[in-house]
Amino acid sequence: MTKQSVRSICPLPSRRDFLRTIGTGAAVLTLTGSRCSQSPKKRPNILFILADDLGYGDPGCYGQQVIRTPNIDSLAAEGMRFTQHYAGSTVCAPSRASLMTGLHTGHTRIRGNHEIKPMGQYPLAETDLTMAELLQQNGYRTGLIGKWGLGYPGSSGTPNKKGFDYFFGYLCQRHAHNYYPEFLFRNADRIPLEGNRIADPRPDGAGVAVERTTYAPDLFVREALNFLETSGDKPFFLMLTFTLPHANNEAGDKGMEIPDYGAYAETDWPDAQKGHAAMISRLDRDVGTILEKLRDLGLEDDTLVIFSSDNGPHREGGADPDFFHSSGPLRGIKRDLYEGGIRVPMIARWPHQIQPGAVSGHISAFWDMMPTFAEAAGLPAPAAIDGVSFLPLLLGHPEKQREHKYLYWEFPVLGGRQAIRMGKWKAVRLNVSENPDAPIQLFDLEKDIGETTDISGQHPDLIQTFKRLFVDARNESELFPLFPL
Repeated sequence: MTKQSVRSICPLPSRRDFLRTIGTGAAVLTLTGSRCSQSPKKRPNILFILADDLGYGDPGCYGQQVIRTPNIDSLAAEGMRFTQHYAGSTVCAPSRASLMTGLHTGHTRIRGNHEIKPMGQYPLAETDLTMAELLQQNGYRTGLIGKWGLGYPGSSGTPNKKGFDYFFGYLCQRHAHNYYPEFLFRNADRIPLEGNRIADPRPDGAGVAVERTTYAPDLFVREALNFLETSGDKPFFLMLTFTLPHANNEAGDKGMEIPDYGAYAETDWPDAQKGHAAMISRLDRDVGTILEKLRDLGLEDDTLVIFSSDNGPHREGGADPDFFHSSGPLRGIKRDLYEGGIRVPMIARWPHQIQPGAVSGHISAFWDMMPTFAEAAGLPAPAAIDGVSFLPLLLGHPEKQREHKYLYWEFPVLGGRQAIRMGKWKAVRLNVSENPDAPIQLFDLEKDIGETTDISGQHPDLIQTFKRLFVDARNESELFPLFPL
């Protein structure tokens, strides 16, 4: 496998930083070739910000020409932007399960969006160790604000049972489709949002809706700011999992719910595209608010910030991913295992540790977060996971960075789908539930990032390798079977 590149410019320390370093007796900033690093003095805070259905091509720093994302772009300029980072899956629940457990979807318990009535999804089990539990058990104050989707109320998979000291938001991802919900959860308690309640209820469940006034993402920002303000002396791990720019799937072509269209109100676009752009810019505004709070509290230098998205862009609620080229140069969208469904933006910032303006082609995935955060906190990662820490790369030591032999995904709906990324090669199989020996499509991503040309016929030996990997990379799931049981 070829070594992935990191290109950046390492700036000289400012006079203020240099004097501050001398005054505190901290390790001196070291400059070695193209690397720039300073040994961490203590365990970092970790802030993980997750967008919902944000495409690879949606932020400006990934090529977006129309939608404005100045704060996300600034985050990339101050840190490292990854160009070959992958979500855990192509839809919400399995992607988040992979993120939390360090396992890819050939090994995770949750491999699809399986709903449990009346509210919630199939839960993580008591035996599923999450990265929040790992950090909580080792002295971190932990919080989750936003969307969960890995357990129904009272189940083994609720946030407070999976490592979070504090939770505020949606337990159920279907509930999270509604941006003006009647209630949210604070830990295990339902918190009514009076401004969004249905007036004049009738026995048939219908009623007259009042004007809805409480926009859930605004509450998430408020809760996150409070969490940061009360961080205390313990290091913290905060997951801020926005629902923006996911659609309200139950609202038809009016599903891009937003209080106003903001800067896009006077465009001649369809309303759904105005709403989609406004949701992304609102997400960007909220990211900026959180980052400003870190600076104001003096926490910026001690906090590793990661920003990413849970899968590719959607075609729901009237949104058209082609309108803004939301997949960028990639093929496919949400629910595809082509690159547009699973390759996502990812930015990491940690002042004085990560080089500003760095761009990395390192091949990484959601299941790498657990070992990366563990190593940053000085902890051993669990042995039986699929993830590989990319902390050496973040700290400016690509020569010490381990590489994946391959990345694997499976998606047990829409006929059953599998994909593998191995070096520059990408293999995709469709309709495997009906035909376990379905043909394999092969793409050379270095020459064909858009996966336009299937070259499987030119590489019979590679196809045989991928056939074996499609078997060896996984175990069968009774809950989410890929093949008939």
